[in-house]
Amino acid sequence: MDRREIAALLAYIGRLDPRTIRTDQGEARDQLAQWHELLGDVPMATPHGWDARAAARQHIRASPYQILPADVARPWESYRRDRLNRHTDPTPSVDPDDQAAWTAELVGTRRAVASGAAQPAHHRQITSRRIDPELEARLREVGSCIPPEARAALAPYRPARAAREAAVAHGQPDALSVRCEWCQAQVGEPCRRRRIDRDGYARGNAPRATPHPGRLDLAAAQQAQETQQPAMA
Repeated sequence: MDRREIAALLAYIGRLDPRTIRTDQGEARDQLAQWHELLGDVPMATPHGWDARAAARQHIRASPYQILPADVARPWESYRRDRLNRHTDPTPSVDPDDQAAWTAELVGTRRAVASGAAQPAHHRQITSRRIDPELEARLREVGSCIPPEARAALAPYRPARAAREAAVAHGQPDALSVRCEWCQAQVGEPCRRRRIDRDGYARGNAPRATPHPGRLDLAAAQQAQETQQPAMA
């Protein structure tokens, strides 16, 4: 804010809180100089939500104490910090080999966001909207992103996943969709080999290529329950 804007802000504050009014010409001049020194880098208003008068009005409404320049500067710093926290640097449009221009554009974008002259840039987020039916048909045609040849070549190196995919492909229950009560393997994790020693403690932690029978039974029971629920509805 320049001196004229500071004077306008003080006049606005004086209408809301007469305690801030300085009738002596020297005191008014000193007050104007003090506020300009402390709020010279704070804008009066921005196109995206900041208004120094709103910050002053909020303080006068909520606090019994006379307003100070810091009561306007603190909300401004919070406003800037919040905008920068929500900002994700977009890729500059300049040549990436030109380091100076690349950095200058990044800095300029951040300053514009922090000063309220531009809106923060966000990453595109995944939404919960229903997939387009045409896209669903296309995904069914494409299938997995891993080609069948590559999946077959990887099978010996990930036997647990290969067994899981083969079971699902044949309509059998997915054993890894439930927790194993025997080896305590969590959902999505392969079962582990457990050997009980003479002292009663479990030994060994090697992953199994096939799940434990009890886990298969539990997955089958869960699948049967899920199948019955729609039929009953």
